[in-house]
Amino acid sequence: MGWVLKPGALLHKKVEDSWDRYVYLVEVHKENEVLRREIDQLKLELAFRTEKAASAVRLEKLLEFMPPADWNSTGARVVAHNYGPLGVLNAVIVDKGKLQGIRTNMPVITPDGIIGRTFKVGLNYSTVLLISDPNSRIPVISAESRTPGIVSGQGSDKSLSVHYVHLNAPLADDELLVTSGTAGIYPKGLPVARVSKIKRSDIHLFQLVEAKQLFSVRNREEVLILDSQSSFKPVYISPEGLIKD
Repeated sequence: MGWVLKPGALLHKKVEDSWDRYVYLVEVHKENEVLRREIDQLKLELAFRTEKAASAVRLEKLLEFMPPADWNSTGARVVAHNYGPLGVLNAVIVDKGKLQGIRTNMPVITPDGIIGRTFKVGLNYSTVLLISDPNSRIPVISAESRTPGIVSGQGSDKSLSVHYVHLNAPLADDELLVTSGTAGIYPKGLPVARVSKIKRSDIHLFQLVEAKQLFSVRNREEVLILDSQSSFKPVYISPEGLIKD
């Protein structure tokens, strides 16, 4: 009988071993699925913490900025962009409005320089007109030669134009242009742009000057909005260079 039963016992043993291996593989597969979900969750958490750390670095840099005398600063986040060939204005939208004390024509800056000014103000959001927009006008003065001029935008991804620079003014290439503070909108001394091209002509009374922005607005997620505490009334510069109340 042993010779008869032995093949059946061997077959039973093989079937039992195969079943045990199958059960083991099923358990391993389940453990792998659990581990895979845990890894995915850890990846998401790592990405979140990395972004949070980068945001903390940017916010720390904003907090280090000290506004000029008689000016207060308020932080805001950029929530939308509106520029380019299909945009009516070169502008961004920030998450602060009238309910947070924001008014029209308040300077919007970063620690690296000026972005623009508030243009349209809603209850909780405001449109910021960028310095690259053709409607933007900023009185400036060169940091070294103290040559005055007015910076205006020429459109998205284009250089800035510097108007009314006297033909004999000692302006140099790569010279930093800062706000002059004469129009009352921007405080004096904030970086605006750098001179990139100077051309003198016998048929013009002024130099033909172009400047480049100091940084790309597309990479900015947080900004500062300045509020003047002085009683000085701002004046506005028209596209023709006329100063208006």
